[in-house]
Amino acid sequence: MSTTRKLRLGPLPTTTTVKLTFTCPVSLKAELERYAAQHAQTYGEAVDAVTLIPHMLERFMASDRGFKRLR
Repeated sequence: MSTTRKLRLGPLPTTTTVKLTFTCPVSLKAELERYAAQHAQTYGEAVDAVTLIPHMLERFMASDRGFKRLR
């Protein structure tokens, strides 16, 4: 039995994408890479931090109550 906890960001869906570039602190990049490694271990599919970022942002925005009220 696996003791690995599921992550808030579940398995990634297949999507159509557009390229976007952003800058972040080194510490955030390290955390994103750690999250990507844990995501790969949890779901058995290798994924890099760059792939996770749009899914994390989408999840964040969907759970932001203030943003929902503005829509």
